[in-house]
Amino acid sequence: MVVAVVAVKSRNSYSKKGVNGLDKVLLREARGSSAEVYLYGGHVTSWKNDHGEELLFLSSKAIFKPPKAIRGGIPICFPQFGSHGTLEQHGFARNRFWTIDNDPPPFPTNVSNKAFVDLILKPSEEDMKIWPHSFEFRLRVALGPGGDLMLTSRIRNTNIDGKPFSFTFAYHTYFSVSDISEVRVEGLETLDYLDNLQNKERFTEQGDALTFESEVDKIYLSTPTKIAILDHEKKRTFVLRKDGLPDAVVWNPWDKKAKAMADFGDDDYKHMLCVEAAAVEKSITLKPGEEWKGRLELSAVPSSYCSGQLDPQRVLEGS
Repeated sequence: MVVAVVAVKSRNSYSKKGVNGLDKVLLREARGSSAEVYLYGGHVTSWKNDHGEELLFLSSKAIFKPPKAIRGGIPICFPQFGSHGTLEQHGFARNRFWTIDNDPPPFPTNVSNKAFVDLILKPSEEDMKIWPHSFEFRLRVALGPGGDLMLTSRIRNTNIDGKPFSFTFAYHTYFSVSDISEVRVEGLETLDYLDNLQNKERFTEQGDALTFESEVDKIYLSTPTKIAILDHEKKRTFVLRKDGLPDAVVWNPWDKKAKAMADFGDDDYKHMLCVEAAAVEKSITLKPGEEWKGRLELSAVPSSYCSGQLDPQRVLEGS
């Protein structure tokens, strides 16, 4: 396959054809980590560390065929998360074609991040019929020198009629895990959450770290800026750092729902966990000319053992 260099401001970004001929951008960091971003959905479908290990989950039955959203990776939920509104589930950004933004406005960024791509989404006439607001959604996907994956979204209200608009949002991140029964999540203890399996009723999380024995679909509220996912079997910890995104969604469909989804393998639920940086409970409102920014940084670090247990405090309290 011939690899053509994309006309982006990075020597470490390459344009390729992906599944079913869909355009994608491949990011490579000097030490060997990589990421793939499909222009369809502005969708990160792969993030590998410098050993070539895949860190994101992609369904074994993912359908790379518009208008179906890609199952796995990091779908963008905008302008609506889930069924929290009048639009289709999770809004329309994840099944629209984005374009490469070769001239983004000034972007405060770490100059050492040489592997990145800037994408932009603007509403079509059809979009304006179902959500009558003019906007510019700019997304930067970058790889840090240590292999960290960074996504920064900037959404601007470009309405010329003086009208504000409101939206909810999530980075619907699917993490690859060894076995869901061997995973726990640190950082959400004692917090309030909305339970989507119980009509969005509000509860308070009890006990210690989250572990998984059945279907879970919760929206945690007023969450910390740092959350850790500990995978005992792989001795790996994912750390999420987020800014501008007060909520965190935790989801695993478990066996019955997995079998009911056409684009999800029957046993896929065992090897994935969604922990999503989100703004759901309180929608974000922008006046014309105003811009919102939401940032997510993901890192994967070796887990340390302490008395037979992983030591999450070192991860959560560390840099």
